[in-house]
Amino acid sequence: MPAKKTVKETTSVETEPAVKKEPAKKAAVKKAAVKKETAEKKAPAKKAAAKKPAVKKTAKKEEPKPEVEKKSFQTYKDVINWKKWEAHNMNWLYIEVNAGDLMTELEAGVNNIETCCNAILDCMLEGDTFIVQADKPDTKLTVRYYCDNLAEDRRKWSDVNR
Repeated sequence: MPAKKTVKETTSVETEPAVKKEPAKKAAVKKAAVKKETAEKKAPAKKAAAKKPAVKKTAKKEEPKPEVEKKSFQTYKDVINWKKWEAHNMNWLYIEVNAGDLMTELEAGVNNIETCCNAILDCMLEGDTFIVQADKPDTKLTVRYYCDNLAEDRRKWSDVNR
């Protein structure tokens, strides 16, 4: 609530009639008027706490979400093979790849689990093992790829285990 401001006017009135003092009276009246104006300018009324303007709720226009391009099967295969060769060059024995982690790494927020799982299974060579096996495409699918022998003459896991 704003505080009320009161302005006091002070004027001096002389009771003795004097010819020489008349110009002084006019000057005194003018000074009082000037003081009143400056008092108003110097101390503006305090504003109340800023109220938030009322927001009108309008129906949001549903914009069609842009079509998200999902990574291809070949992109997933390339990433897995790159990881395998990187591990091989660092003399690691194996790497473990989880479908959920791989999918999040390549395209976070996009559900492309079927393509991801198919690529993980296709990259398996003989001797690679399942850490967590899933019957259907699932983010829990985890495979251990052995990286010590990445020779081209190694058979695919699917050819060995039919």
